[in-house]
Amino acid sequence: MKYYNAYDKLQDSISRSGSMLCVGLDSDISKLPVGFEKSINGLLEFNKSIIKATSQVAAAYKINFAFYEQYGSDGFDLLKNTFEIIPENIFTIADAKRGDIGNTSLAYARSVFDFFEADSVTINPYMGFDSIEPFLEYKNKFVFLLALTSNKGSYDFQRLDVAGRPLYQHIVEKTLKNYSNKNIGFVVGATHPDELAALRRVAEDSCFLIPGVGAQGADVDAVTTANNKKLALINVSRAIIYPETQNSYKTFEDLVQDAAVSYWEKMRL
Repeated sequence: MKYYNAYDKLQDSISRSGSMLCVGLDSDISKLPVGFEKSINGLLEFNKSIIKATSQVAAAYKINFAFYEQYGSDGFDLLKNTFEIIPENIFTIADAKRGDIGNTSLAYARSVFDFFEADSVTINPYMGFDSIEPFLEYKNKFVFLLALTSNKGSYDFQRLDVAGRPLYQHIVEKTLKNYSNKNIGFVVGATHPDELAALRRVAEDSCFLIPGVGAQGADVDAVTTANNKKLALINVSRAIIYPETQNSYKTFEDLVQDAAVSYWEKMRL
């Protein structure tokens, strides 16, 4: 099925899966389990297994470009091949965290949207709206602006007080004031449920991409409560694709599926 607009695909993908679960494909040769060749081809087979095991419950897949770019041209081929094996009806996120002056951002946008054909991309808005607008020229695509990230370093700059409110809140408020485009969402870390709840009151209708559940330790129940049943994708990467449970009677795909279903249950609509 072809979608005219990524926003429609996003909503349809969430509705189809019945959950907000986003599976992060942070695939790393050094972490490949037994049975997978430690090579680019092994990574592709690994991704195929993850997608096969989770496609019934995943509302989206988030592909972190850094894990692929580190392998040079082979990594770019792996990125392209991974996008191509994701079922057409599942929303895709290029977690590339791009953002630069206008003509450079346009080149980045062409890479992400024209070559890799991702449905959406993560953007660092630090350089201002002219660095974002080339991505918004793709009216049928979606962008997620970094607002409050899940890492500890988010306290260094993102919370700086600016005229009585934290910087991350200004990013959300000013974006919503400048753009009525429904194809703009925000990255808000799951490790900050109180702040997430406050931002939800500011951006009730925006889609939030919420990383930090799983290996980073965020509480799923706290996140879903803070999100207040609004449009969102809650990302889980390592806790699904590198399942810790060992069971000699289950295949790797079974273990991955068990982990994904466990999170799917907690994120059901």
